[in-house]
Amino acid sequence: MREYRKFYIDGRWTDPAGDQTFEVINPATEEVCGTVALGSAADVDAAVGAARAAFPGWAASTVGERLDLFGAIGAEYRKRAGDLAAALTEEMGAPAGLANGFQVDLAAGHLETATGILRNYRFEEQRGATLFVKEPIGVCGLITPWNWPMNQIAVKVFPALATGCTMVLKPSERSPFTGQIFAEVLAAAGVPAGVFNLVQGDGPSVGVPLSSHPEVDMISFTGSTRAGIDIARNAAATVKRVTQELGGKGPNIILDDEDFAVNVGQGVANMMGNSGQTCSAPARMLVPSGRMDEAVAAARAAVEGITIGDPTGEVALGPVVAGAQWDRIQALIQKGIEEGATVVAGGPGRPDGLEKGFFVKPTVFADVTNTMTVAREEIFGPVLVIIGYRDIDDAVAIANDTEYGLAGFVAGRDLEQARAVARRLRAGSIGINGGFDFAAPFGGYKKSGNGREWGEAGFEEYLEVKGILGYAPEAAEA
Repeated sequence: MREYRKFYIDGRWTDPAGDQTFEVINPATEEVCGTVALGSAADVDAAVGAARAAFPGWAASTVGERLDLFGAIGAEYRKRAGDLAAALTEEMGAPAGLANGFQVDLAAGHLETATGILRNYRFEEQRGATLFVKEPIGVCGLITPWNWPMNQIAVKVFPALATGCTMVLKPSERSPFTGQIFAEVLAAAGVPAGVFNLVQGDGPSVGVPLSSHPEVDMISFTGSTRAGIDIARNAAATVKRVTQELGGKGPNIILDDEDFAVNVGQGVANMMGNSGQTCSAPARMLVPSGRMDEAVAAARAAVEGITIGDPTGEVALGPVVAGAQWDRIQALIQKGIEEGATVVAGGPGRPDGLEKGFFVKPTVFADVTNTMTVAREEIFGPVLVIIGYRDIDDAVAIANDTEYGLAGFVAGRDLEQARAVARRLRAGSIGINGGFDFAAPFGGYKKSGNGREWGEAGFEEYLEVKGILGYAPEAAEA
């Protein structure tokens, strides 16, 4: 049983101002696996005050000093990788292979990427008589979700540190263990007091006072669109910068070629990973209407090969994060049936043999139209819908007919055609045949958010741009 009852504020582990706690439920067993303290506005005040006091010193630190710190963080992170993976499996049900692999490795990849960018980044550039200066924005409030905890912490904390910002991190109360261990990593690496602060808590107790705090210069939030709207409202009165990575309903256009069945199977696998709890997942598979039967057969075969069960074992899928999430997914599966979609794999209820734990059957719907609820709403579970299209123009129209715009996908052998389709999709990240790049910008159009994370684009969000006119008058005269 884990007990985390202290916050990391001003370089010290401190007792919270209040005595409220939250019981973390292991989603595979439905049993309490730990307790974490819940913060309050007083804790936010203390953490923001520490970050504000530390800002001038860290903003003035050199690139070399920041690179040295990143090296120390990397060494400490590697020491704790196993601890982080075990925490991920326990708090949010990530299968051991996923937790020890991609879940933990993503943060290490972002640290390596941030290190490379920082080493060569130009914070000052003279253009004619004017000096363009990129300065740290200030104190940042970082609010992260439970589904990819280490990834989302890393894509906020590392760019903020690299650019000279100070920060307060609020992880999700559903996945607090990894945030706590990450704070231990930074403390062991020697992050200066007040530069990084951790306050655990829920949205009302910590998220609201953090996003509305007058001494916070920027909020970076990842989560649901509904919560993102609330964050923006809370931040509006103080006119702080708000960046958001929100929901998605990504289209996956499967082109009509000889790799069709393979691409359908790969699309199913990509959708079901992390139990479908990925905002950028390819949730809507678009296939040529004339090949719908082939798509259904290939999707059914792919689902039959997915193992699901105890996440500490060798399985592909674990549970979804919580009972409320399980209930919502079940309601949406039932809604799809009621609206006339055909279940070709999975369906309502728990998988056979799993009577305990928040396990969901990997589910595929066919005969779906883009107006159905299962095609419109983000389900955030292992549920894929297959939609037929007449031609490429129709496929693009269906793909873009959504209030979201986080990610899109195109799969096909004809690279020129795939590139042309990708250019027409209205989303912040488009994958062609499974492309992946730590340096690529990641973020959304429309209700999927604003701003970008990952790579150099992530750095830019934490910087203010200052123009010093007349800096070099001789250049103007020339």
